[in-house]
Amino acid sequence: MFFKSPFSAACLFAFCGMASAYTISGSVSDDQGNALSGVAVDLLKEGKTATTDAQGKFTIQEDEPDGISPASRKSVGYIGVSNGILSYSQSGASPVQVKIFNSLGNQVFGKTLQGSGSYDLGRAVKARGTYFAQVSVGSARQNFKFTTDGSNGGTFGMQADEAVLMKEAAQGEAIRFVADGFETLTVPLGTLDTTLNVKLEKAEEKFKFGYALGNKPTPSKGCGTTSKLQKVKSVENGDQFQIKVGSDTRDYFITLPKNYDNKKPHKVLFALHCYGSRGEDFVHHAADYDHPTPYYGQQVLDKNGDYIFVSLDAIGGLWTKGQGDHDFFAQTLTTLNENYCVDTSRVFITGFSFGAMFSYSLMQDMQSRVRAAATYAVADYNIWLPEGDNMKNLPIAWMNVHGVNDGRCDYNRAKNSALPRILKRNGKADANGDFTDASSEKPQEVSGNTGHVCYDFKNVDERFPVKWCSWPGDHQWTAHDTGNMGVGWNWESTWVPEEVHKFFEQF
Repeated sequence: MFFKSPFSAACLFAFCGMASAYTISGSVSDDQGNALSGVAVDLLKEGKTATTDAQGKFTIQEDEPDGISPASRKSVGYIGVSNGILSYSQSGASPVQVKIFNSLGNQVFGKTLQGSGSYDLGRAVKARGTYFAQVSVGSARQNFKFTTDGSNGGTFGMQADEAVLMKEAAQGEAIRFVADGFETLTVPLGTLDTTLNVKLEKAEEKFKFGYALGNKPTPSKGCGTTSKLQKVKSVENGDQFQIKVGSDTRDYFITLPKNYDNKKPHKVLFALHCYGSRGEDFVHHAADYDHPTPYYGQQVLDKNGDYIFVSLDAIGGLWTKGQGDHDFFAQTLTTLNENYCVDTSRVFITGFSFGAMFSYSLMQDMQSRVRAAATYAVADYNIWLPEGDNMKNLPIAWMNVHGVNDGRCDYNRAKNSALPRILKRNGKADANGDFTDASSEKPQEVSGNTGHVCYDFKNVDERFPVKWCSWPGDHQWTAHDTGNMGVGWNWESTWVPEEVHKFFEQF
């Protein structure tokens, strides 16, 4: 089959002289744009490798053997591209198949033409980039590469040295980038003639227990799905649900962010109520010194809708069911993970008084599921903990706010017993990844009748911080800097919610 060329030399190409079967090239950088040298680049199916140079560049190439005749290349003949117009001609009337692929080998356009004629590629490709066109006439096939600037005019560029004989990739072909200290990246390929400029993310350090500070979210099973939970009823600022725990039916409440996205892993905060309150009180309540805003003041600080808020309801208003209450928390968290998109590495708990006691027990039992706890007026009375081999001797990030004049949950007992018990497990990890004893360190404390002091312990592992906040108040979680309830008392000036929010956000 012979083709007559109607085009000028500037836009006319015969593809008989190409020598490269395929060339994959590109560059590798980190997430800051810095070139990475020494990266291992592997073309998996072809079994070819390369290593990036000092500029982060690499090339993997396969040349055609010498002596290949023009006929063996199945050249369609002369095909021209001028101002985005593909022109073709033939003496017969065979169908002309036109396919266009992007730089990763994904087909973005397909068209069957007839006989001889022309076609405006600008109608098929509008985005700026590099593309491959494959033109077949009968059993003959020709491939070439072109670029477009993405303008409405459809300006195309093509030069003779850019013409390539595109080699299709084997099914499942991929190129892999491996570098110490970075996450391995694998990119699927549909063609073996492409340019790739990739960025590698730094790998997260692995630990014997726990996560790195600022770790990537760990999506739950519920991400990308629609919740199947059936609510009991809607309440102000949330919905009420029930769950069977042993022989008990337990109530809990969920408040989703208004912009909830089932593909975005959300942090979770459990609010645990105090003696004489119910779970619903921390979903909505008339403002007072125990309930100034929902969920211990945390919901109003969630400006971007990053959190799912949950409140549990104790039977009879008291956390006295022991393992049953722990099971209630664990089963509710599992249900949440299965029905909503949760970041399972960022689950937090908070509570006041009796709720602080329950939080203190949970945080010594659920370290693998709870990232951090914030308590207000913790009492050194463990409601329930597993015993013997079931006791989890693991660290937990913890913040406690306590009035030094607390006559109900004794401040000194909390400082001298509850605090050292946590510090004993939270010391800096040794060479084996085991945590050391930091209980000898003592906190700085408030003195006088005004102000507060929040002390960050220095000898704990940075991934499991401990913060101890003291203030000259009594049994109250809305601590303020005007001293005890009485003259100048104003719970609305409490600094606690913002300090707790900052504590949780460091993870």
